[in-house]
Amino acid sequence: MDTDKAYIFGLIIGGGKFGNAEDFFSIQLPFRQWGSYLKNPQRAAQISDDIMRFVGPLLLSIYGLRVNFSASDNHWTIICEGDLTDLKADLESYGINCEGELRTELPITGIIPHLRDANIKRRFIAGLADSIGSTNPTQRRFSDDVQILSFELKGFNFESVCALCNLLYSVNCIPDQILWNHPNFHASNNPYYKSWAKGFKLRIQLDQYAEFGAFGFKTKVESANKNRAKQTQSHITEVCEEREIRPTISTVHPAENDSRLPECIRGGHYIHFRHICAALGCPHAPYQQLNEAFSHIGELIVPFPILCKDSKENIQKIIENDALMSSVNYEEKALYLKDLVKDFKSNSTSLILGIDDNTGYPVADILQAVAYLIVPSSKLKGTRPKGKFMDIIRSTLTIEPEASVRCLVPNRLTPLVLYKDDRGALIGPKNPHLYSKLIAPDIDNPYKLVVRPIILSDLDEK
Repeated sequence: MDTDKAYIFGLIIGGGKFGNAEDFFSIQLPFRQWGSYLKNPQRAAQISDDIMRFVGPLLLSIYGLRVNFSASDNHWTIICEGDLTDLKADLESYGINCEGELRTELPITGIIPHLRDANIKRRFIAGLADSIGSTNPTQRRFSDDVQILSFELKGFNFESVCALCNLLYSVNCIPDQILWNHPNFHASNNPYYKSWAKGFKLRIQLDQYAEFGAFGFKTKVESANKNRAKQTQSHITEVCEEREIRPTISTVHPAENDSRLPECIRGGHYIHFRHICAALGCPHAPYQQLNEAFSHIGELIVPFPILCKDSKENIQKIIENDALMSSVNYEEKALYLKDLVKDFKSNSTSLILGIDDNTGYPVADILQAVAYLIVPSSKLKGTRPKGKFMDIIRSTLTIEPEASVRCLVPNRLTPLVLYKDDRGALIGPKNPHLYSKLIAPDIDNPYKLVVRPIILSDLDEK
């Protein structure tokens, strides 16, 4: 293994796509609008130059392959032609099966032990970064002041994503965050949201990558430098063991048992992206901080939808098809916006309609649901209102001070139901003492939390 082969293998694992042909394969570069001829013709010309003057000579000298390319609105394709025998033999010697789209499986665990020094590792990472490392300026943390390189990964190979993270660690390129391909992160509020399988994103601060990582494409270097120039200061990434974790509340999603998830993850619930790292046994996971979070786990995991917004008809179907929600009795009342705003102003974490100070429905979630229910259709994107929810509420109160929505209050702490015209919403209650009784670690892995379904008798316990 030398640096040139390491780079080519990284590029192929990131973008390689193999069919049945023995004399042809392609490398897809998902550059989307970042590499568009229409949006940025100068960058597109540079990309074509990188392919023909950098990638082409490498593939020709190492494997005798000729290179060309094509470009569309969504991706660039490097077309590689010639006898693939030697290339496939090399890839297969590292356990890489030359079939289909390699990025889906990210087959890197067999090759990593052969990346014997930091320079070879960096060249392999450069190949991955050139193919699937996004330097689109929208890849940032909250604002332009923290610019990010994001590795965009497909499939469900959690172990390989963890291995890539540890490879980066080995050259002191500390990742900033992993967005795992799991419903606890892509559908944390709504268990009825089915389009959660959006892939992985492994994010690295550009300052960190500039110091310890590498690109092969000049285009990527220039793009990264341009993004970093937007920052007002440079940033140093803390190691995962020392970074504070801030778990957020999440709902139990049925897809936690999706058969595509690896067995070591499947059936578990995870409260933070580094919780997944711990379940995978990563040596850099913040085990002590997670153990502290587990001590109040009932505050972080909810067996009901936290906030579900949909049509009135679909909300009614959800209730009818749920054994627990359909078995309780509901009392109808009007919920006045002015009262909710007053509660929210006095305490943004306040609860209403509970049985004690620690239970009930979060006013903040109710207000978000109300904003969806009352906003004009022209200001909706799907079920997401355009603008801040409190601005929508205040604007409505200015016109209609006694504005209200229809509310169905269950006689047990199951989700609150809200309706307005043809829209509806469900808001799950907080009930931490009860919820903690539903949660237990897996017998084989203390960091894989299993949540049993809640039943009516649980709600009747004193």
